[in-house]
Amino acid sequence: MKYALIYTLFLMLVIHTSCGQNQTEGKKVIINSENKGVITSHGPKWVTRKIIQDRNGNIWIAAFDGIFRYDGKSFTNITSKVTSARFFSVLEDRKGNFWFASVGSGVYYYDGQSFRNFTTKDGLSSDVVLNLYEDKAGNIWCGPSCYDGKSFRNFATRDVNCLFQDKKGKFWFGGANLSVFDGKTFTTITNKNGKAFTGVWSIIEDKKGNILFGDNDGLWRYDGSNFTNFTPRGALSMIEDKKGDIWTCSGLPGSKSWVLSRYDVNSLFNEKPTVTNVWLKEGAFFTVFEAYDGSIWAGTGEGVYRYDGKTITDFKGKGGRYCRI
Repeated sequence: MKYALIYTLFLMLVIHTSCGQNQTEGKKVIINSENKGVITSHGPKWVTRKIIQDRNGNIWIAAFDGIFRYDGKSFTNITSKVTSARFFSVLEDRKGNFWFASVGSGVYYYDGQSFRNFTTKDGLSSDVVLNLYEDKAGNIWCGPSCYDGKSFRNFATRDVNCLFQDKKGKFWFGGANLSVFDGKTFTTITNKNGKAFTGVWSIIEDKKGNILFGDNDGLWRYDGSNFTNFTPRGALSMIEDKKGDIWTCSGLPGSKSWVLSRYDVNSLFNEKPTVTNVWLKEGAFFTVFEAYDGSIWAGTGEGVYRYDGKTITDFKGKGGRYCRI
C-alpha cells in the first residue's frame, strides 16, 4: 500500500493547516445563475475521486474534468460552464443542495440553479479540499473547516484525507495519522505498541459498530478496545455494501497493479478473511461506491466504471461499453 499512496501524491497539493479556531463570515458570490450544465455523450475521462447517489437516484461524480450527473441515460457536466477546477469530492446535504470540493479552487455550493464559491478569502483553511462531510448537527465539513451556514471554524489539525462522525458522535480524521476529535480535543490514535497509524485514506463504521480503516500497513478493525490488522493491503477507498461485505480499492505492494476487492462479511473476523479480487488492472482505482440497485461503481484515473455482479461497463463513450475483467 506504500506504493499506492506514494503513487497518488502527485495528484494533490499539501493541505495547509490553520492554528486555533477562526471564524469568518462567508460572503455570497453567485458565479452563474440558472445553470443546468452541459449534456455529454460520456462520463468523466480523467481522475475520478468521488461517487454518490442523490435522493432522486441520480449518480453524481467528482472528477478532474468536472462534476458529472448521470440520470441513468445521459451525463451532464454541471460545472463546465462555471469553472475548470479539478474536483475531488461531492456531497448532497440534508436539504438537497450540493457541495463540490476542489483541488485549488475551494468549495462550490450548488442549489440546482446558482453556484456559490468559498475560498480562503471566505474562511476556508485551504483552497485544497479533499473531502466533504455533513455531521449530525447539519454542519458541513470541508476538510478541517466546519461551516455552520454562516461562518467557517477552522481546527488545528493537519492534512485531512477522510473524516466521519461515528454513532457515538466522535469525529475520526484520517491523514498523515489517525485522530479522534471529541468536540474539544484531537487525540492521535496509536496501536498497542504506541505506534501511530500513518497514511490513512479511508475510514468507515460497519453495521456492528466496528471502525475500519486503511493505512500504510494494511486494513485495520477497531472494536472499541483492540486494533486488529486483518490484511496487509491498505485501501484508498472503502465501503460496506448492503450485505455487509467490505469493498476496497488498493494498490498491490511492489506492483503497478491496482485491485478492486470484496471481503466476505462471514469471514471478516477470521485470521485471514476471504477476499475476492473482482478486477485487477494497471493504473489506480481511486474510489468505490454502491448504488441503490446494488451495482458497484469505481472511479479510476481514466473515468468511471460500473459492475453489476457479472460485467463491468465503462462510460468513456456513448452509451457505455462492456469490458472484460
